[in-house]
Amino acid sequence: MAVIIEKYDSRETTVGVENPSVELLYVVDGTEDDAAVRTLVEATIPAIYAGLVFQNYHISHQGSGLWEVSVRYGKLEPKQPGESSFSFDTGGGTTHITQSLQTVASYAPPGEDPPDFKGAIGVNNDSVEGTDITIPVYNFKETHYIPVALVTPAYKAALFYLTGKVNAAPFKGFAPGEVLFQGASGSQRGQEDWEITFSFAASPNAVGLTIGDITGIDKKGWEYLWVRYQDAEDEDVLVKQPAAVYVEQVYPYGDFSLLGIGT
Repeated sequence: MAVIIEKYDSRETTVGVENPSVELLYVVDGTEDDAAVRTLVEATIPAIYAGLVFQNYHISHQGSGLWEVSVRYGKLEPKQPGESSFSFDTGGGTTHITQSLQTVASYAPPGEDPPDFKGAIGVNNDSVEGTDITIPVYNFKETHYIPVALVTPAYKAALFYLTGKVNAAPFKGFAPGEVLFQGASGSQRGQEDWEITFSFAASPNAVGLTIGDITGIDKKGWEYLWVRYQDAEDEDVLVKQPAAVYVEQVYPYGDFSLLGIGT
């Protein structure tokens, strides 16, 4: 079984503002398999040491199952123009609904049948109260490092005018209508580039929805669906049931290729 041991002369350190570094030295003994050596090294070395981040490691075969390993740590270097980073969360959003996906159960006194509201929630004599629910919303941010020459007044204006719009074409793996651009924030780094963070939220398109007796309803992710109810009789009781469904466009469409961060 292979073992890894830190050497006595490990942790050589360079202290300074410009190029601080630490080098950890190990020996691995007991295997001729370089893949096994890499697996053991990567399971052992820390990602951060003495406030410095992992840079690289080097392995050297000494023969007879013995390997020498050097691991270098250094300062986290700033992103270069053209590079990017990404973050996301799936915390979701909330919306108010007046229709359920289905009525699982309904109850009435013995000998009576409960009236059928066709999935309407919280029906009173003259209104449908509904309820608030969590809906799938995928929030994500991309930070890009863009050369100064490209961040012109026209580009900044494009960011402004695209805020609050949804994608007219496929974008980042999402179908048209699913991504809402929530805006961008940026700052210039010296004279070389701008660090700009773009914020988005994605909500899935839906097809073939059924509400009450109304079928075949299609809705894009950021369109708004609402239901008109009418009085009807069921079990000799006056009830509210869906009479019509409306899908409204509430966000304009935009050309996200103008963001300049790919599609």
